[in-house]
Amino acid sequence: MSIALKQVFNKDKTFRPKRKFEPGTQRFELHKRAQASLNSGVDLRAAVQLPSGEDQNDWVAVHVVDFFNRINLIYGTICEFCTERTCPVMSGGPKYEYRWQDDLKYKKPTALPAPQYMNLLMDWIEVQINNEDIFPTCVGVPFPKNFLQICKKILCRLFRVFVHVYIHHFDRVIVMGAEAHVNTCYKHFYYFVTEMNLIDRKELEPLKEMTTSMCH
Repeated sequence: MSIALKQVFNKDKTFRPKRKFEPGTQRFELHKRAQASLNSGVDLRAAVQLPSGEDQNDWVAVHVVDFFNRINLIYGTICEFCTERTCPVMSGGPKYEYRWQDDLKYKKPTALPAPQYMNLLMDWIEVQINNEDIFPTCVGVPFPKNFLQICKKILCRLFRVFVHVYIHHFDRVIVMGAEAHVNTCYKHFYYFVTEMNLIDRKELEPLKEMTTSMCH
């Protein structure tokens, strides 16, 4: 990684503190295996496939946390340029607007400026992945029955970060020299959610043309 990129992706820019896996746990071993595959330059399509004999929920949990950490970092690099003035609505171009709903303060889908939406989105995901009842860290503690449904919602919302960054802030990503890093992260995310069938195809529409040229 170049010095410029290291400065772009330094820890001070992280939008939220990273969630880590405890050494010695099954999930830590899976995380290491997934990272080793990526670092070896293996085909990303192959890297996302569930390893033989491994539990699907564990594999999904490892990737959801990893994508949260990475996408959080990507947004952190451009968040100073994503303001209520530049992005008064959370959108992905003129055709797509995302409204926030969380069953707490926002019980109905509510139009919000992009930075406010992003803050709520990252806060909400952080609560989910730090909830032991949803993402248990102790060996032998089962995942909840609705685990994959929760993960689908998390991944759907993380995809919206990519949509906003690519459509409204990619010029900043290019200026920072981070284009290859963001593209690789996106391809990894796309291959994973499609391989594991964790995102509705209609959610992928805003980046369809770019994805077709990048991932096929």
